[in-house]
Amino acid sequence: MSIHLTRDLDALHRDLLSMCAMVEEMIRKAVDGLANPNEAFARELAKQDDEIDRWDVQIEEECLKILALHQPVAVDLRRIATVMKITGELERVADKAVHFAERACGLASSVPDTVLDKLQKMAQIALEMLHCSIDAYVALDSGMARKVCGQDDIVDELNREIIRELVQTMQRSPDLVEPSMHLFSASRHLERVADHATNIAEDVVYLVEGEIIRHRSIL
Repeated sequence: MSIHLTRDLDALHRDLLSMCAMVEEMIRKAVDGLANPNEAFARELAKQDDEIDRWDVQIEEECLKILALHQPVAVDLRRIATVMKITGELERVADKAVHFAERACGLASSVPDTVLDKLQKMAQIALEMLHCSIDAYVALDSGMARKVCGQDDIVDELNREIIRELVQTMQRSPDLVEPSMHLFSASRHLERVADHATNIAEDVVYLVEGEIIRHRSIL
């Protein structure tokens, strides 16, 4: 590997980690805002999402520049392809953070605490999955990445439990239909965050092992 390619890959790595840190913080803020939702907070996250969009474009341009200038092969080529895919996943996670904050603004205090508790648990797991998927990328640890993939089923089950409870709530209390639908949407956004974390983890497996595991059993 040439010195110039090494330099450009290192810069690309740093930019990706900066984007990761911003997206993780957005998700944390969105979840923390569940306790005190307001529209100003949602607008603040929307502004941060604009910054993530700029990072997405900048990193993609950097990847294309490296491909054109250095024509990398083998693991270097896989790294660039992985970075491009990861940035796309992160951009979508940032979108979900904004949508989650917007849905939180429509909640009512009478929504069942059990649903909110499960939503918090779901958020905690999804955020941990996102964090671990990035750690797996940094450490080039495909074993850690595969563990992240295995956690997706837990989030999916929590999502199903929340939906079942919300359906029961709406049947018992028609006046809670609107806030219940907001919670339904919030739960779905968190479930998608876990999906994106899983996609990142699958990309890490590809980077390290050269194996594409999407749409296949990881066992």
